Amino acid sequence: QEYTALKIAVKEWPESAQEAVSQLPKDAKCFFVAATLRPETVYGQLCCFVGPSIRYGIYKVSNDEYFVLSERAARNMSFQGVTAWGEVEKIVDVLGSDLVGAVVAPPLSANPEVRILPMESVKASKGTGIVMCVPSDSPDDYITLRDLAKKADYYGIRKEWADLEIIPIIETPTYGNLTAKAIVEQMKINSPKDAKQLAEAKDLAYKEGFYRGVMIYGPFKGKTVEEAKSLVRAQLLEAGEALAYAETDGMVVSRSGDECVAAHLDQWYMAYGKKESPEWQQEVLSYVTDGEFNSYSADTKNALEANLDWLGQ
Repeated sequence: QEYTALKIAVKEWPESAQEAVSQLPKDAKCFFVAATLRPETVYGQLCCFVGPSIRYGIYKVSNDEYFVLSERAARNMSFQGVTAWGEVEKIVDVLGSDLVGAVVAPPLSANPEVRILPMESVKASKGTGIVMCVPSDSPDDYITLRDLAKKADYYGIRKEWADLEIIPIIETPTYGNLTAKAIVEQMKINSPKDAKQLAEAKDLAYKEGFYRGVMIYGPFKGKTVEEAKSLVRAQLLEAGEALAYAETDGMVVSRSGDECVAAHLDQWYMAYGKKESPEWQQEVLSYVTDGEFNSYSADTKNALEANLDWLGQ
């Protein structure tokens, strides 16, 4: 699964994170890195979510850049050209709850500065463990932000951090320009804990937005979401405000028991076959047919011969 990983610059750390960030160089540029499948919605960011119980790391990416993200994401990135191959340099651990309240600057957002807020449903096992909040088009974000504003004291935040005006960015024929709000109200979803309903709402919102939505905000206003998605992504990547980030779509474990990563390799296939490498193909075919190789079954031998004859890569 390939994401667009937004680099969200830190403008101000909360008091609770001061001890951790004191271990960074004074001139360090720090970024919360949020992985999204919907880069076209970046204009509507109102905050950025972390999992309060997740232990994040601050990782050195270059001499002057540091990323805040999950350990799993940092390991994946180290095999995708973000750092030296397989090298992960963690400077310090920091609990998600200690990051709440940080002031950050999300790229392309209508709001130049937003806050880091808590979201219980954020997982370290998917994406980077950092989630951008776009309540106009994400039912999860809408209901979470509403809950945070209602129970600010319970969550240990200021109400004004979450009680924000939603910015319409996409118009849809079914739900208007605030798709998430319309679906949440239609389905009578009352809490971020309504996981089953929210999963259904998310699916409805994504399909409606992607296949029928039209941008009503930003430089690609008037274009369909389907068109704008790749254009916004390209703009972010070109400006250095995001990077391509990939990971396996679920847990993948090797035969040796290690959790696998998504890596950028020089070569995906080995050239093989009549056109690509006839000598190699003939050598293997001869090994199977000339008697050295014991398949213990005529059917197996016939199948190998047939496959070796047409295999190309």
